[in-house]
Amino acid sequence: MPPADGDRVGPGLRRAAGYAWRLLLLGAVVYAVLVLLGKLVLPVIAVFVALVITAVLRPVADLLDRRLPRGLAVAASVLGALLLLAGLLAFIGETVARDWTGLGDEFRGGLDRIERWLEGAPFHLQPNSISDLQAKITSFVSSHRSTLVTTAVGEATRVVEIVTGAALALFCSIFFIYSGDGMWRWAEHQLPAGAQATWDAVGRAAWRTFAGYTRGIMIVAATNAALVGIALAVLGVPLALPLTVLEFFATLVPLIGSPVAMAIAAVVALAAKGPVTALIVLALIVVIGQIEGHLLHPLVMSWAVRLHPVVVALSVTAGGILAGVIGAVVSVPVVSVVWAVAVELRRHRAGRG
Repeated sequence: MPPADGDRVGPGLRRAAGYAWRLLLLGAVVYAVLVLLGKLVLPVIAVFVALVITAVLRPVADLLDRRLPRGLAVAASVLGALLLLAGLLAFIGETVARDWTGLGDEFRGGLDRIERWLEGAPFHLQPNSISDLQAKITSFVSSHRSTLVTTAVGEATRVVEIVTGAALALFCSIFFIYSGDGMWRWAEHQLPAGAQATWDAVGRAAWRTFAGYTRGIMIVAATNAALVGIALAVLGVPLALPLTVLEFFATLVPLIGSPVAMAIAAVVALAAKGPVTALIVLALIVVIGQIEGHLLHPLVMSWAVRLHPVVVALSVTAGGILAGVIGAVVSVPVVSVVWAVAVELRRHRAGRG
């Protein structure tokens, strides 16, 4: 009797076909999830920020819980963080407002120094070239004034969305800090009894990784910001405090955030203090990058996240392409959590086998 058509297909091809349709199905599910998340950007980002706040403030609330009722401990930790943030922003605003007149004069003189520097070696730009560039910028702003105003109005709408998202994130974080364990146990009990142990192990591994990454990147960002702030203060660069805060938040984007913030500080130093100070600030990019890459990340992050630098770089790049700055920020913790979940599932299967 002749073999059936299916028997003529080799086992390798059948195995490849099996993997192919599974990958296609997985890709379709991932695409559908991404489309859904794209429609729900505001609540998704709010929940992500709430998880970040929970990872940072949960240890503080647990520490206060030893002496205070749980509700008071959560309220004290959240209000303390809000007051600290408000005080920092107020101090930055007061510093900028106090030095604004002097900064304007200093920047005008700095721009003149930049023009003279560009006219000399090694650039040898003609003065009329610089004047033409200034005229083109002025003409562009004048001709596109209505567009700029429309964009500003659109950004005002974006500000309302940001405020709404921040309020939602704060609301969610309060409940996560207060009763996150209870919420997780309730969700776990909705699953079939046979899957509860697996999902409990996977969920706790995911949270350990996410919380460890969040606390670690905060420590790295604070250390980078402190180093930058001290260096800018010693060099006498204006706006040292706002640039320090910018360095802190920029470091939350791995690999590329800190150099971009330092480049902005170098431009400010060039305009205010001249090329020598700007070159020193640029040298800080290399120094701080070495400290971050060879000391802080191995020391602080290795116990929470075990990703190769190439994986981190590709994750940041892919996240930036897919979702801009937000994607660059969330890409590494998301990849870290996915990897931790995969490792935990493999370990759980091995333990059952």
